[in-house]
Parts: sequence; C-alpha cells; structure tokens
Amino acid sequence: MKLEKNMAAVVTGGASGLGAATARTLAARGVRVAIFDLQRDKGEALAAEIGGLFCAVDVTSDDSVDAGAAHGQERILINCAGTGHAAKTAGRDRASGALRHFPLDAFDRVIQINLVGTFRCIAKSAAGMLTLDPLADGERGAIVNTASAAAEDGQMGQAAYSASKAGVVGMTLPIARDLMSEGIRINTILPGIFDTPLMNAAPQPVKDALAASVPFPKRFG
Repeated sequence: MKLEKNMAAVVTGGASGLGAATARTLAARGVRVAIFDLQRDKGEALAAEIGGLFCAVDVTSDDSVDAGAAHGQERILINCAGTGHAAKTAGRDRASGALRHFPLDAFDRVIQINLVGTFRCIAKSAAGMLTLDPLADGERGAIVNTASAAAEDGQMGQAAYSASKAGVVGMTLPIARDLMSEGIRINTILPGIFDTPLMNAAPQPVKDALAASVPFPKRFG
C-alpha cells in the first residue's frame, strides 16, 4: 500500500516504544494517526506533537475498542500493544525456599492483552475496512502485527510472553486467507529487543545481559 496524505491509521500501544516510533513515521508521511493506548499523558503529548489523535483504549475490552473506533475508519492498523510477565514455571524462593509457580492470573493477562487483544483489534478493524472503497490496486486495508523473536526463541521466564507472541504468529496466515478476497493484507513482524517501558521495568543487570545478547549492535532498538 502506498501511503497517501490524510490516509487514516491506528497504532495500538502507540504512546511509547516501537508504537510511538511507528506513529511518528506515519505522521511524517502525511498519514492521520490515532494512538490507542492507556498511557494518557504520553499518548496525548505524542498526539499533540504529530498532529494526531489519542484514544484511551484497553485492547482487552470490546467496549473500549469500539469507543476508540468511533473516531472514524482507518485503512491501516498497526498492533503494538503488549505486556509481559517474567517468572519461571515453577521453582523455589531464594530467600525462604518456599515452592512457587508462575501466577496463572498473570499468565492469563499476558495472553488476553498480547494475543486476544491483538485479534480483537484485527477483527473489528477488518470489519470496518470492508466498508471502504478499494484503492486503485484493489486493496482496502493493511494490518501489521508485532510479535517477537521470543515467539521462536523464548528465554527463561518467558513462557507466557512467548506463548502469546507465538499465537500471534500462528494466527496470521489463517487471517490473511480469511481476508485476502476482500483486499485486506496482514503481516506480522518478529522484532528483537526494544527500549520500551516494559523493558525498563526489568532490573539493570537483566537489561545489560539482554543487550549483550544482541549480535550487533549490542543495544536495544
């Protein structure tokens, strides 16, 4: 799809990290960008910077996504919203020796945001794209999902995160086949480690080790 001035796009998780960089890039090309995120201060500041729109959207809620979509129908959807929870499947507490396991409510939350939330935004956006007139090449819309290298190479403590991102990868081809006859494309990228609020919550030694694991350059994106 050729980006055109005033074409509409939605970027979920667009207030920070890769989502914010994507929103800035699209806006620089003349695209009208709506930022869907729960980080109101950052989202509103970025929207003001790029001349876009901020919508406080929770991707785990049908009503919230519907309310965000009320601003108008986008032709481009970029899914960057996500979260994580690092914990071993089972182990012993170092201090007390007590047995513990991965908290299942945290596992469910990661799946609900990263996988189900991504599908929710895809399904609702694609349904709206069906109402748009096709472009000259027959295309109605384009969707890009953000998975992770962890979908194929998860590290210790990443069971929930890797499962959620592998699910995004796994559903991409079936969705592409569902939508191809309607002129809607969908792709999923598997980026490496990015400097995001999620990553910044990790202890510094963990961040240093992860940055050192990047082949080149040895830093976060």
